[in-house]
Amino acid sequence: MFLFQNISGMDWLVWGLVVIALMVLNEAARANKWIGLILFVGLPVVLTLFVWPTTAGPGSSTGTWFHWVKVYSALAGCLGFMALRFIPKLQHNKWALIFPPAILAFNIMEAVIRDFQVSHLHGLVDGVIMNGGAWNIMNGIAGIINIITISGWFGIIISHDKQKDMIWPDQIWPWIIAYDVWNFAYVYNCVGDHSFYAGAALLISCTLAAFLVKKGSWLQARAQTLAFWMMFTMSYPAFVTDSQFSVQSTHSSAALMTISGLALAINVAVLILHIYRVMKYKRNILTDEVYAGTKAYDQVVAENTPEGK
Repeated sequence: MFLFQNISGMDWLVWGLVVIALMVLNEAARANKWIGLILFVGLPVVLTLFVWPTTAGPGSSTGTWFHWVKVYSALAGCLGFMALRFIPKLQHNKWALIFPPAILAFNIMEAVIRDFQVSHLHGLVDGVIMNGGAWNIMNGIAGIINIITISGWFGIIISHDKQKDMIWPDQIWPWIIAYDVWNFAYVYNCVGDHSFYAGAALLISCTLAAFLVKKGSWLQARAQTLAFWMMFTMSYPAFVTDSQFSVQSTHSSAALMTISGLALAINVAVLILHIYRVMKYKRNILTDEVYAGTKAYDQVVAENTPEGK
């Protein structure tokens, strides 16, 4: 195949089950704050004490400081979003409202820096096969554009239903698709043999949750599915590398160039749309909602505020 080596029917079945499992866990975490605390505090404590010292200890593929920091930072993000959802006074604090966009931009920039680093790497590096090249630079630029086109920095709202979801009306579907393609390209470029699951399945799970279950909740779903995935891979690191269900990248230069080129093209298209709306409607890119007045924006606001106000 073009992107990956042989993918069996069983691999596709397991891939689908991973997507479904992540979506189900995301729905469980949405249910109420107590289930969320069990999943993002209680479960990690148990895993930290009794599982990860063995599965993610020295010598394992996840036994590095990076993986440990990544799992706890993902969990911290989920807890930060929960604080915003369930502590009313934070919902009217502009500095609290900017926390989700700020942490998103920071995480994208981390990946951009890594893409630039990998552009010069070849062969087996820290247990990962690298094939660096111009595609890394292209995708790094796509990531920078993705940050530039973040909008509605102070526009986070909390839904008025029992779930109290963190809703971002100005984060409309073109930006989400641009992020997804960029992030898949990043994973494919930098840890290609993990990208079938950690790239495609993980991104599809949060995007389907936001498009089909709760519109406007993409960032919340992204954070929660990422945390669940990180906890799983810390507990069963061989799943994506050495199990019978692992799927390896072709590491093809043509595939790498194609995915990164697509990511850059889509993000440039969103940038053009972003600039068009900013200029036409005279929007402040930091304090205004760039997509206010669009069907997508108005629908999310109407569904998550009393009487659509």
